[in-house]
Amino acid sequence: MEKEELKQMIDSLPENFSIEDLQYKLYVRSKIEKGLKDLDEGNVLTHEEVKTRMAQWLKK
Repeated sequence: MEKEELKQMIDSLPENFSIEDLQYKLYVRSKIEKGLKDLDEGNVLTHEEVKTRMAQWLKK
């Protein structure tokens, strides 16, 4: 994340934001960026693969 993006993120918060508010925004942003990177790199599962994995997990 660039410095300017961080400034914009802080500016979008309410005047009385907490450090936890900022941490949450940063956490969500990082997860979205990771998801988009995974998508670009093809690190995804099909709907059928997810259903199969979920069925295996739920049987335990």
